[in-house]
Amino acid sequence: MSIVIGLIIIAIGAFCQSSCYVPINRIKAWSWESYWLVQGVFAWLVLPLLGALLAVPSGHSLFELFTASNMFNIGMTILFGVLWGVGGLTFGLSMRYLGVALGQSISLGTCAGLGTILGPVMLNFFYPEGHHLEKLTGSVLIGVVVTLLGIAIIGIAGSMKSVQLSEEEKREAVKDFNFPKGIAIALLAGFMSACFNVGLEFGSGLHFAETSGLFLTLPATLLVTLGGFVTNASYCLWQNQKNRTWGDYGNRKVWTNNILFCLLAGALWYSQFFGLALGKGFLTESPVLITFSFCILMALDVVFSNVWGIILKEWKGCGRKTIATLIVGIIVLIVSSFLPQLL
Repeated sequence: MSIVIGLIIIAIGAFCQSSCYVPINRIKAWSWESYWLVQGVFAWLVLPLLGALLAVPSGHSLFELFTASNMFNIGMTILFGVLWGVGGLTFGLSMRYLGVALGQSISLGTCAGLGTILGPVMLNFFYPEGHHLEKLTGSVLIGVVVTLLGIAIIGIAGSMKSVQLSEEEKREAVKDFNFPKGIAIALLAGFMSACFNVGLEFGSGLHFAETSGLFLTLPATLLVTLGGFVTNASYCLWQNQKNRTWGDYGNRKVWTNNILFCLLAGALWYSQFFGLALGKGFLTESPVLITFSFCILMALDVVFSNVWGIILKEWKGCGRKTIATLIVGIIVLIVSSFLPQLL
């Protein structure tokens, strides 16, 4: 029963993440770089800090944890967060050129497979005595392959959509739709976003002995998102300077509206990793699912993002064959989430 509860919690986090672009559509009169930076303050700094504080027992502090622990692992956790930040930037662009459904499908699918595999591989490279590759059991690898198969099927549906719709219909669904450019950016986003789980693996020991199992990964999550914030903030501020959009932040007419929706978007985004931390706490009976949990989260992100894509009419005008292909891909992803436990 605890495993079911853990998977439900991860699913709720995935649903929240896939919904984070909905409030962004309510932001008014701000350039992309301005709202991306402000929502990032909430998503990658404020909320992860509050989450990490839940992992600090009475009488201790985060400062104590981050100064007493292995500084090499702390540095690597932040470094992979910086690299993940590149994925975060390109992830946003993939939504711009492919839409919520297809953009998240390709980006998160690539992230799911690579993130699951790269974490143990990188740890084994630096700490071979830990035998981290043993985490990549046959069940885990089969689950990754099936996840990637589901993503490939959804990618085929996206290609079919690109062929079937006229340029006007594509623009109606996604204003800047560009399939070749979007696919290239989405693949890059997925590859770099996989660094998030690598950072979590390096930071897996960053917790107090008294910390509840539900909050163990939250301090590491803070360090990864801190690194990602540095990357994103640097780029956004550069874009503010380049595009002369500094005035966005002083537009008092939209300030309250935009801050509230940036906060909501940031909270929805962070919910996925808060849910991942809590969900792992219920998966302790299954080491396979703990290793595969990041892949499960990303796969469910894709499932729910496509549900939103349908709601937002991004697949409007596509033929039955295209929609059927999309649905098959979604079903394969749902199956992949449970497959390792069944093998």
